[in-house]
Amino acid sequence: MKVALNASQGTRFDIVEAELDSPRDEEVVVRIAGVGICHTDVAAAQQQLPVPLPTVLGHEGAGVVVRVGAAVTKLAPGDHVVLSFASCAACGNCDGGQPGYCRHWVELNMACARPDGSSGIHVDGEPVGSFYFGQSSFAEYALANQRNVIKIDPEVPIELMGPLGCGLQTGAGAIMRSMAVCSGSSLLVTGGGAVGLAGVMGGVIRGCKTIIVSEPHLARRQLAMTLGATHCIDPTEVDLAEAVLEIAPMGVNYVFDTTASSDVIAKAADAVATFGTIGLVGVPTDPTTNLSLNMLNLLGRGMSVRGIIMGDSDPDVFIPELVAYYKAGRFPLDRLVRTYLLADINRAIEDQLNGLCVKPVLIPGESR
Repeated sequence: MKVALNASQGTRFDIVEAELDSPRDEEVVVRIAGVGICHTDVAAAQQQLPVPLPTVLGHEGAGVVVRVGAAVTKLAPGDHVVLSFASCAACGNCDGGQPGYCRHWVELNMACARPDGSSGIHVDGEPVGSFYFGQSSFAEYALANQRNVIKIDPEVPIELMGPLGCGLQTGAGAIMRSMAVCSGSSLLVTGGGAVGLAGVMGGVIRGCKTIIVSEPHLARRQLAMTLGATHCIDPTEVDLAEAVLEIAPMGVNYVFDTTASSDVIAKAADAVATFGTIGLVGVPTDPTTNLSLNMLNLLGRGMSVRGIIMGDSDPDVFIPELVAYYKAGRFPLDRLVRTYLLADINRAIEDQLNGLCVKPVLIPGESR
């Protein structure tokens, strides 16, 4: 098969021939129909998230099961599936329905190997990093454990569904599950990328009355309005807190931050209503980044601040739910997507970083 290999630090990928292992007992082989590019992939390639190199990244894969291991009971060849993050199924957090907080998260998702240390992908006979987020799906085929492969409705365009595995379930889940925003409430979304716009769509589903998006790119602000935002702000032109308070004089009930900028979060906090909640999903470039908030604001307003991983979702439950919303026209994720060939991965990443597309999806093969 062909894979996009990240051989050294940076965002350049090489398309190379590779060999994929046969599936072990609990594993499945998926022919990838489409795989989204997430900011986390770029961060791993740049070693802001340190992963072993060389490795095959990619963690928003979707496709069709072509082979299953001897002990697989959840899936069968021909199933249309989305690949999501890996979890152990045995720790207290997994047992409690919170696999995003699995106690073995790092080794299962970032070690780029099976738990026994073996790789599932070889290049020129040598092992390379695999099982990134349990899948390594920047490839024509992916190998994953049945636990992190979710069967979905075969009537939806499978090549577009991969981003549900990470970015879109994170954004929608933060709004619909983590903060469980109330109907009639007000919501500020800082950052109009794929995660933020998924949050907008989640806010519409939950019945928010006011949805404000702060985003410097005009095209993304325009897109946000078509997805259900009621107001948009260019934070390079106005003071964020002042602009929000002009729209919602009593402050907003919820803030959903995707920027990981401590300055943006502090500004947004100045526009939070009494008993408001700030949800954080952005990953800072510098892992030593600290957040500074005015304590009187926190105390005087009864404000809550919480970190969110993967939208607090159980992918087996939430991803099919989002697919159903998509079929009903209530979660139009296709409006975020621009497709590229797998061979054009470097151009796709450049376009995303330059704001030319919201969610690039790579299509293996010679045609889109």
